[in-house]
Amino acid sequence: MRNVAIVGAGMTAFGEHFDLGIKDLIPMAYAECVANVDKGISKSEVQAVWFGELTTTDGSPAAILADTLDLTGIPVTRVENACATGNDAIRNGVLAIASGAYDVVLVVGADKVRETATNATFWEWAGLTRDTAWDYPLGLVAPANFALHVTRYLHESPATKEHMAMVAVKNHFHALNNPKAQLRFEITVEQALVAPIIADPFGLYDCTPQSDGAAAVILAAEDVVDRYTDSPVWVRGVGLGMDRVMHQHKSDMTTFPPTVRAAKAAMSMAGLTPRDVDVAEVHDCFTGVELISYEDLGFASRFEAYKLVEGREHYVGGSIPINPSGGLKAKGHPPGATGVAQCYELFNQLRGEAENQVDGARVGLAHNIGGPTAVSAVTILSSDKS
Repeated sequence: MRNVAIVGAGMTAFGEHFDLGIKDLIPMAYAECVANVDKGISKSEVQAVWFGELTTTDGSPAAILADTLDLTGIPVTRVENACATGNDAIRNGVLAIASGAYDVVLVVGADKVRETATNATFWEWAGLTRDTAWDYPLGLVAPANFALHVTRYLHESPATKEHMAMVAVKNHFHALNNPKAQLRFEITVEQALVAPIIADPFGLYDCTPQSDGAAAVILAAEDVVDRYTDSPVWVRGVGLGMDRVMHQHKSDMTTFPPTVRAAKAAMSMAGLTPRDVDVAEVHDCFTGVELISYEDLGFASRFEAYKLVEGREHYVGGSIPINPSGGLKAKGHPPGATGVAQCYELFNQLRGEAENQVDGARVGLAHNIGGPTAVSAVTILSSDKS
């Protein structure tokens, strides 16, 4: 397979964009993405598009993107894979170039969560609960679903609610330097611990906000990369992992097997190990999910994620900086855009241009999990081709 690189990336600010529709947000992200291609790129050079989009009220997503960006003459494919949607869209674009089908493709992720009712966004997409008879009567929307896992994890591991609060504090602190983050304010451990309970053990500050936003990247084959930039960011590995969706079929609630599988696939493709990762954007829809993911991704041993937190190793300046963008927790989480936005952050990190720069970063990892907990996607990026 051919090597593939990101040659341009852009995103909107994440937040409550009540004055903007998805038809406004997509062009904004695309415009910044194109502007960030060092040597320029014309629309005619884009040969195909993958669009990560979870749910919208505007109709057919692929057709909306094609019409909005005036890309009606090329294939546009909509990808939906729960909260792994954005990274899975990138995976599809990467594989299409690696196979030789295309030389240059655009990947866009976007969602308008704040204009959609909760029962439409988090219950009906992908048949999440309507088709799973065990979940639906219990009202297991996202906070309750993940709370089942984290409750058991807190029971079996030395981790506590204080460690979860410390994750929230770290992500809010990182978001202060990110002008595109939704929640740009600091919090304390004490504030997090006394916040209203959303779904035990999650308080308000353990939960990601609902967000609107869009992000975009341009991928190019190694044969043509030099046309666009002298500083490409190479896609070294992509992986997708799956598991059962219904909780009564899960044998261990303290780990997310899709993450383990996706990470193993991406690491194998990249020829790298978790020790090689310099910076990571990890799915933190809830703080306890970030903790579990440290272990599933190989950054910490089983039930020892709390040690990274206590040692502040997950801060910029630590041994494994996690979510320098602020993560989903503070940057925001429009699901279709999230994985693409993570790669936008890592694109800037690996070029030394990030707002919250990790010194010497050469390898970055982006991770999503959703479904809830039924699907995970991992993308590994590097400033080095091999």
